[in-house]
Amino acid sequence: MADHINLVKLCVGIDTVEELNAYIEATPGTSRGHVTRMWPKQEEKLLNGGSLYWVIKGVIQARQTIVGLHEVIGHDGVRRCRIELAKPLIRTQNAQRRPFQGWRYLKPEDAPADLPQGRKSEPELPAELAQTLAEIGIV
Repeated sequence: MADHINLVKLCVGIDTVEELNAYIEATPGTSRGHVTRMWPKQEEKLLNGGSLYWVIKGVIQARQTIVGLHEVIGHDGVRRCRIELAKPLIRTQNAQRRPFQGWRYLKPEDAPADLPQGRKSEPELPAELAQTLAEIGIV
């Protein structure tokens, strides 16, 4: 297995994986980017097979492969990082996440598995059961 690391990020303003996928597919070309304020210190590991895992409504539900990191200077003159992400969006098993700001590193062994190709979602667990399982670290 390659020595890589992933990122996990809240998907703000998006309510469903379908909505995120529609946004991604509407972007011309074979990739799209996400601009963030901080530059990842583990750049080499991210570019060695890492992905950005999207948290939608408190749950990791999808990922995109990271294909590049590019410097962007904002209108305010501040240096930012554009994380170039491959299309398509890849559905993952659901994994609960508490709210956080920015992005966090996610070790490969802690990342949820991809769903089998063609499977659109996982069956929904009752909210109370999902919360209990998340609290004890099962999902």
